[in-house]
Amino acid sequence: MIHINNLSRLYGDFKAVDTVSFEIQPGEVVGLLGHNGAGKTTIMKMITGYLEPTSGDIRIDNLQVGKHTQAIQKRIGYLPENCPVWPEMTVIDYLEYQASLHGVPKGKQSKAIARAIQRTSLADKATASIQTLSRGLRQRVGVAQAILHEPDIIILDEPTNGLDPTQIRQMRELIRELAQSATVIISTHILQEVQAVCERVLIMRGGELAVDAKLDDLQSGQHLLLTLNNQKAANYLKKIKGVKAVKSTELVNNKMTYVLEASADTASEVAAAVLAEGDKLFSLQPEKRNLETVFADVNSGEFQINSDTHSNKQPQPVAA
Repeated sequence: MIHINNLSRLYGDFKAVDTVSFEIQPGEVVGLLGHNGAGKTTIMKMITGYLEPTSGDIRIDNLQVGKHTQAIQKRIGYLPENCPVWPEMTVIDYLEYQASLHGVPKGKQSKAIARAIQRTSLADKATASIQTLSRGLRQRVGVAQAILHEPDIIILDEPTNGLDPTQIRQMRELIRELAQSATVIISTHILQEVQAVCERVLIMRGGELAVDAKLDDLQSGQHLLLTLNNQKAANYLKKIKGVKAVKSTELVNNKMTYVLEASADTASEVAAAVLAEGDKLFSLQPEKRNLETVFADVNSGEFQINSDTHSNKQPQPVAA
């Protein structure tokens, strides 16, 4: 559905986005991550047609940004990081105005507005002036305008910004609901939100796409954690096919823990080798990493992933 090919954006000599390529398929929920200045907001603005690329190509199915920008924008719901709202308007008046801008037919506007209000839990604030709302409630108004016209692509920049824990949970549920009929791209600094709702992540670093991978692949480490009763088991563990290296850690209660540089698929061979040696196997499990650890490793240049991704190139450690 979304095809990005060699996309770049320059501001003078500064490259905000540097030859980025990726594809997003219908129904995917994708997290777009990166530190401030990494290029993620610039990419979202270019996809939505609010910013022209310096070079590269953006296509939504058979439509191309630039040639068919208006047609593409009709298919997109966009929540900018700082959603522009008119504080003197009531919520319902603002949504009526946005429905007109989105091209929702007059006869269908009331139903569309009522549904957007219901989905974003704004019913008790529908007649309130926007200037009286908290930041979190204004954020929900921004989400409501983004989904008014039932777009098949929804781009949310910091959708949980300013929300309390209950509202964050409601937003997660809404994103899951939206994903049943739309492709969703989320940019956020809150990594827990990505883990909660996304199935795939794109991580930007210095304007470049550093990682494009499924979340499950990212969080599955390249190591197996093994606990035995044998302090010299490294002698045979390192001979197992698929085990690239073995490191022992501390000895606790006559149990030695080893870290094996190997994929989870090697676990059965490791277990068989341990049993063949007559050792006692206390635990064997793949290393698990959370997204925060992965994100830190990417930005330190230490990240590696041993799996296929959606990008054209196999991901490599990012140069420091």
